Amino acid sequence: MTVSLSLTRSGAGEPLLLLHGMGSSRRDFTAVLPELTALFDVLNVDLPGVGGSRHLDERPTVSAVTDAVERTLDAEGVGRVHVLGNSLGARIGLELAVRGRARSVVAIAPSGLNVPPERLVQGLGMAAARFTLRTLDPLIGPFSRSAVGRTALLAPLKARPWSTSPEEAIGAREGFSGSRDFWRTLLWSLLVDVPRGLDRIDCPVTLVQGAADWIASGQTVRYLPLVPGARFTPLLAAGHAPQSDRPATIARLVLDTARRATARQATAGTASTASAA
Repeated sequence: MTVSLSLTRSGAGEPLLLLHGMGSSRRDFTAVLPELTALFDVLNVDLPGVGGSRHLDERPTVSAVTDAVERTLDAEGVGRVHVLGNSLGARIGLELAVRGRARSVVAIAPSGLNVPPERLVQGLGMAAARFTLRTLDPLIGPFSRSAVGRTALLAPLKARPWSTSPEEAIGAREGFSGSRDFWRTLLWSLLVDVPRGLDRIDCPVTLVQGAADWIASGQTVRYLPLVPGARFTPLLAAGHAPQSDRPATIARLVLDTARRATARQATAGTASTASAA
């Protein structure tokens, strides 16, 4: 089945695709969205089985999810895009870059390069979160309306969970208790996924890791030697999903990385013109 993913589209400029992590929805970009829509034509999608998006009939591997993302871009009439992704969304952003579909990528705590013991811990943590939030599901709405409640819900993901919005708390419900294909996605997109072809990436990539991210630990820097020309930026006072911890900084990183892509394209165009002459 080739149904497009659910999305919101706002702003103007070059296209920017937002890809959330597992355990959330497109609501997780609420804090950074105003700054991004002032700079880009922003496509903010729900990944398969989350929020308004139908689950995949096939195994939800990273490749299959990326196929669904590409179909959605095609349906929107969008070609190559800048990408801001978090966790699983960052991993999908890198897969888009491998396929030549990305102009630039800001990858926050991308999954995919953790070793087996780390995958076991991650799997157990995700399973515990699923069971806990399904049990608490009737209370998530009321919890989302107070800083104390949001802190209780989002503390594992954010360095400053009390400053998050109700939208982000509802996003956690959509990504954990409300996910319609949680277990298959956990298995195929996280626990057994191994990235390949990263050496084929030819767009600017900025790898980002929150200093207070205990979920991905040191996984992000493992991408550095594998992605040509990648840069690494640590974020102080930021967790695993730091979109609301450091929104202004993340918006700046997206803009800076996009500008690197523009500069690279201009240099390539100048070189092509010189060789033709």
